[in-house]
Amino acid sequence: MVRSYQRHGPTQAFGVICSPAATATFDGRTAHVPAWEDVLGWDMRRGEQVSAWHSTGVTDAVTLIRAAPSASEENGAGRVYAVAYADGSIRLWAEVGMEGAELVTFNGHRKSATALAWDAAGARLFSGGAEGEIVVWDVIGEVGLFRLKGHRGPVTAIHWLDHPSEGAHPGWLVTTSKDGLIKLWDLQLRHCVQTCVVGRGEIVSCAIREGDGAWWIVTGSGDGECKGWEIQRDELRKGLTEDESGQLQPLIHAIGPLPLSSQLTTPITYLAFHPNPAIPLLVLQPTDRSVVVLRLRSEEELEAKRARRRKREKEKREKQGDHQVAVEPEEEEPQRNGWLDRVTDWCVVRAGGKVRGLSLVESDDGSKGIQLLLSLSNNSLESYTIPTPPIANAVGSKSARQLKAASSSGQIEPVRTHVLERQGHRADVRCLSVSSDDQVLASAANGSLKIWNLKTGACIRTMECGYAICCAFLPGDRHVLVGTKSGHLELFDLASSSMLESIQAHTAAIWGMDLRADKGGLVTCSADKDVKFWDIRTKQVESGSGSRIITRLGEERVIKTSQIGLVHVKTLKMTDDVLAVKYSPDGRLLAVSLLDSTVKVFFQDTLKFFLSLYGHKLPVLAMDISSDSKLIITCSADKNVKIWGLDFGDCHKSIFAHEESIMQIAFERNSHYFWTVGKDRLIKYWDGDKFEMIQKFEGHHGEVWALAVSHFGEFVVSGSHDKSIRVWEKTDEPLFLEEERERELEQMYESNVAETLNRDTGRIGGGVEGADADADAEADEASAVTKQSAETLMAGEKIMEAIEMADADRALMRDYEDSRARTTGELKEALMPPTRNPTLIAMGNPSPEDYVRGVMEKVPPAQMEDALLVLPFKQVISLLEYLGMWAATETNIALVSRVLFFLLRTHHHQIVSNRIMRKTLQEIRLHLRTALTKQKETMGYNMAALKFIKRLHDANKTASMLEEEALDEDKVRARIEDGMKKRKRVAVRA
Repeated sequence: MVRSYQRHGPTQAFGVICSPAATATFDGRTAHVPAWEDVLGWDMRRGEQVSAWHSTGVTDAVTLIRAAPSASEENGAGRVYAVAYADGSIRLWAEVGMEGAELVTFNGHRKSATALAWDAAGARLFSGGAEGEIVVWDVIGEVGLFRLKGHRGPVTAIHWLDHPSEGAHPGWLVTTSKDGLIKLWDLQLRHCVQTCVVGRGEIVSCAIREGDGAWWIVTGSGDGECKGWEIQRDELRKGLTEDESGQLQPLIHAIGPLPLSSQLTTPITYLAFHPNPAIPLLVLQPTDRSVVVLRLRSEEELEAKRARRRKREKEKREKQGDHQVAVEPEEEEPQRNGWLDRVTDWCVVRAGGKVRGLSLVESDDGSKGIQLLLSLSNNSLESYTIPTPPIANAVGSKSARQLKAASSSGQIEPVRTHVLERQGHRADVRCLSVSSDDQVLASAANGSLKIWNLKTGACIRTMECGYAICCAFLPGDRHVLVGTKSGHLELFDLASSSMLESIQAHTAAIWGMDLRADKGGLVTCSADKDVKFWDIRTKQVESGSGSRIITRLGEERVIKTSQIGLVHVKTLKMTDDVLAVKYSPDGRLLAVSLLDSTVKVFFQDTLKFFLSLYGHKLPVLAMDISSDSKLIITCSADKNVKIWGLDFGDCHKSIFAHEESIMQIAFERNSHYFWTVGKDRLIKYWDGDKFEMIQKFEGHHGEVWALAVSHFGEFVVSGSHDKSIRVWEKTDEPLFLEEERERELEQMYESNVAETLNRDTGRIGGGVEGADADADAEADEASAVTKQSAETLMAGEKIMEAIEMADADRALMRDYEDSRARTTGELKEALMPPTRNPTLIAMGNPSPEDYVRGVMEKVPPAQMEDALLVLPFKQVISLLEYLGMWAATETNIALVSRVLFFLLRTHHHQIVSNRIMRKTLQEIRLHLRTALTKQKETMGYNMAALKFIKRLHDANKTASMLEEEALDEDKVRARIEDGMKKRKRVAVRA
């Protein structure tokens, strides 16, 4: 009989505040930050988690988060966020409720997306990938418009510039890359119009600010240098022009390096002007613990600086005895006191850890200071308030007074307002322990011990400790014992969140501990080659301050309370460092792992030697004994798991379990199933009797250090280098090994097929020695957005099956009608209609064209074009016939138009050379043109009606305001303008 198992699945992941893989977004109150494959929303004022966005089945880490410039009106959703993942996908999330709403998924990059940008209306999204390509996405149509190729390194920044002239021009793109180039793209021509070489180093960041008649560009390089550039609006309006010699005039003009007071040598990973144009701030983030904030001088300050410079030069000439006529200000070199003189230091923000990302508040007006959010590499968030610099036309403002005070007293200091660090560890999670009732989890790392509620994932206690390596709940679940790298045993009381005592138990690191079967004591092992035995006893201690009282007779009495403690009983000396210890559940044996790659088994009561288990090539890092005390399993840095019998010490099986060192191993209670975790980031579930792997789990993004199994066998908990704690629970779904292996092979096959289809093969002869390497880039600078994935392949197969089924059904009906036409009389009436496909019957006997349309309507729009590429040309002809039927009945004209135009672009040559298709295409043109004309008229009518309703509403509102304000037109005009600023608008583009 085939053995069945119960499937396990991920249910919770906690302990991560923010992952260091991507930057965060901040709106002044809520911070949306990456938490590996999830996006978490934190209320910085209350320190609480308010949202968690998780896409089912996604394990790739989030690499970028970018908020749309305006709130989305679709489906009543809130603000839309573009989230890029490491597999190259981009998902749009709407801020709705706790779990958010996943709107659409875009797949177009072969590697992870490294840059994101929106246009002003939020209707188009621009993404740059690690492969050096830029993809333009239509958010409303949920489709990729085109792909731009030109960069040879990962794209580091994308900025959209609107076209200066009023019209339908889609705008321009400024992109930077690690290839050291700045490129200016014309989105209407889909062509790069200028390329600038910054220098020898990489460009790792870029910022753009719109000034008076120009855009100011600042780039940050890998060697810590910032350079300034400029694009004039008038030149951009004219486009590319030629001078008298026939040379193209550049649109991007180099200004020069920024004069930074502090010489930076590390890469400037982030550059940003403040989103509010009225606040003159530029923020730089080097790869260290500091963030440099620069201020842009106003025109008045620039004029004063020029005057001081002229005065110094005049005094210098007079001192040197130069009696020549002084140079007039108009004759000075204009570039000398130009844009670079605007930049000056403002303040430096020093964070509590290495800064991995920062975010400025877009809606910040600076009235209460500038808010800045920092995401740190140690799994924490910090928010700062920076004093607002002087704003133009605000001479008597508070910021202007601060500038005068700072110039006389020193530098302006930012204020740290909020810190979010309680909900996670600052370092790797090194050990885990589950309470006896499976309700509470203890996790320990370097510097902290945390207690978690396993049902809610909330942190309920945090205590400071040393460098923790092992931990365990003591009987009663009120105390936790931690073994540290310094050799101390630290005993914590959970009720008071305090350390009761710290014992110098060993002279070196304590690598392991285990409770006795009778729960009356425990054993510890250390790198000092000692195995020490401890009894858990209750002792009387003073209750603290105020514990001594004076009685009426004048006697001093000490009030004592009972407190749990450890008493050293005996020591077992070993010949090598001891890495792990384990009691057998029946209390008879004690297993000890040594640095010489052997495991010694002793009798627990007499410590008499019993067995020696040898066979590992490297030391055993962890081990466990089954509940029936018959099997012992060991795992080692040699990537093997060995299963031994405790009767004779024979090795039942040696399994190559992981690709890296195996860090922890544990039996499931009352069974021979066991779990392993390793440095390869995997968690595996095994059958110790059949020596087969049951399940494999991928979820962690770093080495898995810790493992804890439920006392009732319901779940397992893992802790990792990525600072996350994940819970994997047992479900009621049965699992069969053959089906599981088939599913794994199918996933591997689908991933290989998709990878093969997406492979960039290049042109024929491109790999020959001496071939032009730039030929492909020059020939196809813009191309279609296509990327095959398992989802698109599956959607294409469904469309193929639907077309085949519909064609077969039409052929049956055609044969039936031909047979009826050839027969007469009673024989004609006796002919029975053919039996249709059971699938069509189960769906309510739809017509063939309706069935195909129903299947295609279920395909997400973002996957439609990639799915249509799977169809062979024979089925493309059939699909065109169905499109003609839908156009004739005016059914889902939007789908008909989209599919038709894509098929015509893709299979143009085959369709043109096929005479059979002529009649079908003529019918489609006739019916589709009629249907599109009707839809155009309907939309025009509706738009006119909406405009009329808007005018009527504005007129009524103005009349009511005039009555309220006693016919004061100035007050009414001010209220109307204020309402227009706050009103949410929906931009409709032709």
